[in-house]
Amino acid sequence: MTTTLETTGTRTPVTVIGLGEMGTALAGAFLEGGHPTTVWNRTPERADALVAKGARRAATVRDAVAAGPLVVVNVKGNAVARELLESAGDALAGRAVVNLTDGTSAEVREVARWAEGQGAEYLHGQIMTIAPAIGHPDSVVFYGGASTVYDRLHPALRLLGGRGSLIADDPGAPVLYGMAVHGVMWGTLNGFLHAAALLSDEGIELGRFLESAGASVSALVSFLPSIADAVDRDDHAVEYGALKHHLPSLEDLVRESRARGIDDEFPAYTLDLVAKAIGEGHADDNYSRLIEHFARR
Repeated sequence: MTTTLETTGTRTPVTVIGLGEMGTALAGAFLEGGHPTTVWNRTPERADALVAKGARRAATVRDAVAAGPLVVVNVKGNAVARELLESAGDALAGRAVVNLTDGTSAEVREVARWAEGQGAEYLHGQIMTIAPAIGHPDSVVFYGGASTVYDRLHPALRLLGGRGSLIADDPGAPVLYGMAVHGVMWGTLNGFLHAAALLSDEGIELGRFLESAGASVSALVSFLPSIADAVDRDDHAVEYGALKHHLPSLEDLVRESRARGIDDEFPAYTLDLVAKAIGEGHADDNYSRLIEHFARR
């Protein structure tokens, strides 16, 4: 039987397991939102500041889980998350578990199957912000799991980030969303830092560059929907911006980098991808054609 998550005149009691920087921020958000909050951490002293603000410190994971219907977990790895939840024994039955622990989609799905087998409801959440931004209206948390569970928990979960949303009934999907965002981020940051090295070598300040070229750089994001559509449709024909038009600029960037003694691995990698695709007969295709390289088995 599922434990009721809202009681008349009170807010949902919440348990937070794991009080690292992020876990502490999560517990703090629930406390500030008026939820009775129980906390547990392997090192009990980590809870001192939260206890001073009104949180209850549980002596064991089992006690923590038994304290309320909503159990939020934020620890280092899903193996640890499962180990701790297992120590709660039958206290887990009827609880709703929201696992905010990082890991792979397969790891998350395994924890979900196990938790549901213990009689718990389960959501996985992927936090897309740093700890100090927990609770901000623009902070994003991707959730995966049953919509009925998410809808019932939403009044409490919205305290963690104003732009939290359920993206799929698959608990592994939020992990993939998070990885995809980070992959785009790291590619963008690496590209920018390579550009920064090139400009700095010439004595050009980056602030000056962004003042003049910032609009052009920002406009690059506008190409993503067309790339996404081409990949989704598996149709890479394009009228403008074909791969063959990328090749001369890539060659120039690689030669310029080498001439200045700047690491050319990042642009050279891209040049190799484009040159290979052109050599395979895709000169007139969209840049989206390169998905075949990244998706290769």
